[in-house]
Amino acid sequence: MVLTYLLEILKYTLPSLITFLTAYFILKVFLEAEHEKKQLEVRIENFKTALPIRLQAYERLALFLERISPNSLIHRVNRSGMSALDMQLELISNIRLEFEHNLAQQIYVSGPAWVQIIQVKEEIVSIINRCALDLPEGSSGKDLSRRILEYFIHNEQAIPTQSALDTLKNEVKKIY
Repeated sequence: MVLTYLLEILKYTLPSLITFLTAYFILKVFLEAEHEKKQLEVRIENFKTALPIRLQAYERLALFLERISPNSLIHRVNRSGMSALDMQLELISNIRLEFEHNLAQQIYVSGPAWVQIIQVKEEIVSIINRCALDLPEGSSGKDLSRRILEYFIHNEQAIPTQSALDTLKNEVKKIY
């Protein structure tokens, strides 16, 4: 009697339970797909908004690298009558100001690219300091300028800014 009663209850509840579980899993899969679709739409919209900002950051960093390249830097800073020490200080000051002006761009570029930009800045400052140390006391700014340019002419290595520019260009190709 109890067994019959239990079988009778199962006869009604089991199909309901199977229907409920089927509906539950179908609804769950559908809602997960909708959630992923919404997330993709948000990412696409964020990408559309962020892409111009990121590209502008890459442009500004490329401009920074161009502005601290030795040729550009010397032509911009050089004034007649400067001593080598004045020229050295002015060159380094100019590099640091340019760098500080572009610090915020680091949030838009990859970590390795930013590290490379910092290394390039430090390397150029180091080269300027080494060239200034090699000059005899009382040298002119023109002598320092010449020594810096000769350093890059006589060394087979590329100007440090060029490798960082290449890195930036490669990153832009990946995102654009």
